[in-house]
Amino acid sequence: MLLGLFLGICQAKAQENKQIYINDDVQIEQLSDSIFRHITWEESEQFGRFSSNGMLIIHKGQAIMIDTPFDNEKTEILVKYLRDSMEVELIKLVSGHFHLDCIGGLEYIQSQGIESIASNHTVYKCKELRLPVPSTPFKDELIVDLNGLKLVCRYFGGGHTPDNIVVWIPRYKILFGGCLIKSGNAITLGFTGDADMANYDLTIEKIIEEYPEIEKVVPGHGDVGGINLLSHTIDLVKNKKALEK
Repeated sequence: MLLGLFLGICQAKAQENKQIYINDDVQIEQLSDSIFRHITWEESEQFGRFSSNGMLIIHKGQAIMIDTPFDNEKTEILVKYLRDSMEVELIKLVSGHFHLDCIGGLEYIQSQGIESIASNHTVYKCKELRLPVPSTPFKDELIVDLNGLKLVCRYFGGGHTPDNIVVWIPRYKILFGGCLIKSGNAITLGFTGDADMANYDLTIEKIIEEYPEIEKVVPGHGDVGGINLLSHTIDLVKNKKALEK
């Protein structure tokens, strides 16, 4: 009986962190039975080759994507893999902010008739910059039900951008922090050209206060971590503020 229990635990652990290689630029990592991280790779003169994270929440044959890959082509590859290889229907997209690592594939998503959700702050920025515009805005909080699995999309304030949101999945105690939150090995905040530096650390403190039970955090770039990624990002913000005084 104990051996069976041990093997069951090992099997569950093996299922977590399962890597699905689609091609050199698009991969999926399983974080729990319903939660996946999608990882896509880009090349730039400034940063070289770098990866970006989004999430896929899959439950009862349907899926919600949080953030698209950087462009329509990679987004199409990911959506078709869900449909053809995993037999999963993508029904909604949630975009975390207005940068291309969140909405770069929005045109393809909309061409497929898939609902696209974002905060009204993001919708405003997309209209202002003449970018593709998500179809369904929300004000401060939106609870999305995926066949009984709840996702909480919430705006806590500015940080990486004035419009960034986070997505909380209470059943799994997983937070998608997106580019608001830095990975554990990040030594700077990276690009801050659109940042709300005055409120950045205050916004993250609100998240910690609201969700103290966080167990896993998915940042916008880099490896998954724990709630410590939030305090790590606060430290990076304070360091940058101190240097700019």
